[in-house]
Amino acid sequence: MKRPFAGTGTLLRLALRRDRVLIPVWVLVITTMLVSMPGSLGSVYGSAAERASVAATMNANSSMRAMYGPVFSDSLGGLTAWRMGVFGALLAAVMSLVVVVRHTREEEETGRQEMVSAAMVGRRAPLTAALLAALTANGLLAVLVAAGLAGQGAAGAAALGLAVGGTGMLFATTAALAAQATESARAAKGLTAAVLGAAFVLRAAGDAGAADGSSALTWLSPLGWVGQVRAFAAERWWVLGLLAAAVAAQALLAYALAGRRDVGMSFLPARPGPAEGRLGSAGALARRLQRGALLAWALGFLVAGVVFGGMTEGVADLVGQNAKTREIFERMGGQAALTDAFLAAMAGMLGMVAGLFAVGAVLRLRGEETGGRAEPLLAHPVGRLRWAGGHLAVAFGGSALVLLAGGVGLAAGYGHRFWPVVGACLAQLPAVWALGGLAVLLYGAVPRAAVAAWAAAGLALGLGWIGPALNLPDAVLDLSPFAHLPKLPGDEVAWAPLPVLGLLAAALAAGGLAALRRRDLTT
Repeated sequence: MKRPFAGTGTLLRLALRRDRVLIPVWVLVITTMLVSMPGSLGSVYGSAAERASVAATMNANSSMRAMYGPVFSDSLGGLTAWRMGVFGALLAAVMSLVVVVRHTREEEETGRQEMVSAAMVGRRAPLTAALLAALTANGLLAVLVAAGLAGQGAAGAAALGLAVGGTGMLFATTAALAAQATESARAAKGLTAAVLGAAFVLRAAGDAGAADGSSALTWLSPLGWVGQVRAFAAERWWVLGLLAAAVAAQALLAYALAGRRDVGMSFLPARPGPAEGRLGSAGALARRLQRGALLAWALGFLVAGVVFGGMTEGVADLVGQNAKTREIFERMGGQAALTDAFLAAMAGMLGMVAGLFAVGAVLRLRGEETGGRAEPLLAHPVGRLRWAGGHLAVAFGGSALVLLAGGVGLAAGYGHRFWPVVGACLAQLPAVWALGGLAVLLYGAVPRAAVAAWAAAGLALGLGWIGPALNLPDAVLDLSPFAHLPKLPGDEVAWAPLPVLGLLAAALAAGGLAALRRRDLTT
């Protein structure tokens, strides 16, 4: 009889080898965002009086508290924990769910786990290896964050690093539970992401209602615990014990569930659907497969737009007379009028995030191919272009719907200039489609490298999000397609980049489809 954990070390080495690029990139990006923030804040708020003023302003603004949480210390370290603590933990959670699902449910879905389990591999070894891989990533992240921020205070740096890494591990175990409950990797990721989104909403609602972080809603959210650690502000070390207890409880439950099911099975089996009628075409099947994700993205953009729009009226209070902060917003938004600059920056942010949706929807083709579901479909009178076209229609048309939802939310939250604000969001479409076109080209020409499309979308998001705050040169910022778009509303419309980016997207997609027609399918 095989021991339950036999082969864990071998599977862990395999997982770390497979993630030898993914984990370091995630860790370095999150660490850079956190560690670079004190320098950026110091250049903007150079004096103690300025930092105290911005802290008081933030705590008096419920919209800003909903976005970032309350400020517990006006030191550079305290402002870093306020500005990046929740978002650093959010990114660590996303990294963790990707790692865990990849080495658990995805292995079962592709059939590799069944072959591995036929060898001397224990029943709980795959789950253990996945969690240890996530622990390695989050432990490294915690150490690097603590070391990078140690100059602001060793205790506060350690507390923030542990809070960010601990939150990542909490959602790693959440992903482990989702992998037991669902029948596909996509569903496991979606379920974990839904829990993560609910945690963010609970924290936002709680912090919006109480400036001191005492709301019960804040305490119900693991993301709220990041602020409750009070890094750089009389640290509450016992809150880290809550994280550790939640990690242990979820891990034990995941192990219990893993021991009660067969490989490839789940506690929530997928519901079979009809093969005829509305699903009688490749396009209808693609819409059916991706409709849940599309609706979730559209709803998320609508809510985010309302939140960003509600913050617009208070942006002048946020900036005050600080010329450097105004310059950052103007570099992001490109318009001297502060309100227009903020709206343009938020429209650009929605566009950059929509690029992630476009890439994910395109790469669903890769998942269908490697999962063995494309080959039986293409064995019937369904051409490759028809099959791919259904998913690309969702990717490109869906990104327009997602941005429309974000624009409507942004305009509704702002309460003024409805159509100019909606138009500002839709103006991001050519850049979003360019990223989608790149994903099509990579998938069609070099399918094994298709994952690099995520790196391109992440680079565009990183340049747009933290590039202006880091005062990066324009030559670097111009690497993102979004840097070439007009900054609406308020800016003079430079129409030339819009058709150029649209033609670029079309050319990239056409090249990818042509390559797809010539190559063999892979598994």
